[in-house]
Amino acid sequence: MSSSVLIETGVWAGWRTWPHDAFENGVGPFYYRRDENNRSISRFIAEPRHMNGGGFMHGGCFMTFADFSCFAICEDHHQGGPAVTVNLSADFLSSARVGEVIESTGEVTRAGGRLIYVRGLITADGRPCLSFSSVISKIKPRVGDTPPVGA
Repeated sequence: MSSSVLIETGVWAGWRTWPHDAFENGVGPFYYRRDENNRSISRFIAEPRHMNGGGFMHGGCFMTFADFSCFAICEDHHQGGPAVTVNLSADFLSSARVGEVIESTGEVTRAGGRLIYVRGLITADGRPCLSFSSVISKIKPRVGDTPPVGA
């Protein structure tokens, strides 16, 4: 995991993202920031490409956003260092449609030496859509590992 980048212009000015995650940027891109209480908020706007055949947000999009959100929520604990998701669980509560603001908030429930436990909620225009919990594992780079391109 590389350090996040601050967006300086446009509609997402003041928000951050991880531009080197090709998968998340292909699905999203997703953005996050800290509010006045230092609470992590992640956000994106639902587009037609995020929908399934029924016209509702694809479950894979929800799950990818939940995973992104977990790393934003626990950023102070992994400090941009290498980390991976070892567990991600979710309950689908409602659907989302094109044009809705998709947002997540959450908290670290426990952080030890290597493992970080996170839980959160994704909403669409304020309506609860997905509750999630995750375990993130900080990893130590092995000698000789090559960092990802652009990291």
